[in-house]
Amino acid sequence: MPFGCLTIREKREYNNPSDVTDKYDLGQIVKSEEFCEIFRAKDKTTMKMYTCKKFLKKDGRKVRKAAKNEILILKMVKHPNILQLVDVFETKKEYFLFLELATGREVFDWILDQGYYSERDTSNVIRQVLEAVAYLHSLHIVHRNLKLENLVYYNRLKHSKIVISDFHLAKLENGLIKDPCGTPEYLAPEVVGRQRYGRPVDCWATGVIMYILLSGNPPFYDESDEDDYENHDKNLFRKILAGDYEFDSPYWDEISDSAKSLVARLMEVDQDQRLTAQEAINHEWISGGAASDKNIKENVCAQIEKNFARAKWKKAVRVTTIMKRLRAPEQSDSRSNSPAAGATAPPPADASSPPSTTTVPEGGAPAPAETPTGGGASQPPPEAAAPAVEPQADVQQVEPASRCNGESSAALCAATETGNEQG
Repeated sequence: MPFGCLTIREKREYNNPSDVTDKYDLGQIVKSEEFCEIFRAKDKTTMKMYTCKKFLKKDGRKVRKAAKNEILILKMVKHPNILQLVDVFETKKEYFLFLELATGREVFDWILDQGYYSERDTSNVIRQVLEAVAYLHSLHIVHRNLKLENLVYYNRLKHSKIVISDFHLAKLENGLIKDPCGTPEYLAPEVVGRQRYGRPVDCWATGVIMYILLSGNPPFYDESDEDDYENHDKNLFRKILAGDYEFDSPYWDEISDSAKSLVARLMEVDQDQRLTAQEAINHEWISGGAASDKNIKENVCAQIEKNFARAKWKKAVRVTTIMKRLRAPEQSDSRSNSPAAGATAPPPADASSPPSTTTVPEGGAPAPAETPTGGGASQPPPEAAAPAVEPQADVQQVEPASRCNGESSAALCAATETGNEQG
């Protein structure tokens, strides 16, 4: 090879681990996710508390890409309804992201604690989400994982703002996107149908959030055997593709026509006909005072507790099973290095290529071959829907639609601990 064809790699400048610990006190892990560990951190000079996300490079290419992607996106954004990136460190082994700490409650916690809850309260929440989404979309950023778990109150004051978190799946819209990812219950039809997609998927997810906050029910659900996740997801995806949801009685009897109109416009199957975030902000239910002030707390909370409390144990089992499957290659690898394993151990997985999944940031495992669909609400072949998002690999991506209180985090951590034993 001619010498001119060779390139000399530029020397990378890394932070020393002491750069992190000199500035911050890192507390114990408060949550583990597939891509990172989350800590509370205190600035030693100001004594201010932050959230720290630590990504370990040795966990593979997907983890490294997730960290780089989140850093790239968060450095671009500055909005009152988005948790801000404060500091970044990259050592030879880790990425450390320091973000604002949201000390408020999840939205469901807030609803359950209110003595009075109305459409107007929901409208205030959705308005803030839409303003953040409109801002992201103005920068051609697609969040791709909007859901109730990623909406929290910034603090515990009465009129605290809502903030959006978790940007590791966010993506710059350089042309339409094709790789499917997200949380099944919030996926737009074009993602499920393996079509190219873009910013409208965030508007669909906002519609799903609004539907849940007004009724306590998810718009798309399946009553199949609770242990039959494959068929459950297939049936769920078929309903999403067809836009098969209802404003069913009695849960929607007291909800205004204006609210139903906005939900329907946000959850329009045809992404070209779906409202944009800015158009939704201009809707009368958001900015025109059409949201009802009638107390709907009793009905909404009853459904929240019925639907989501019942699903908590199911979620813990499901996440545990998935984590065990995810960690199997690592366990195989450690077994292959032990004398007891001998030659009978299965071939170890490539450390830079974790198990194939489509719920990953760009650059993850390739998606299965595309199955042509008719688009919109057309019915796919029985196998068409499920492969689009079947591998629920990211812990955050496998949660049922939402949870009504902090026990969800406990269930998640318990499940993660079960399957997160590193070799």
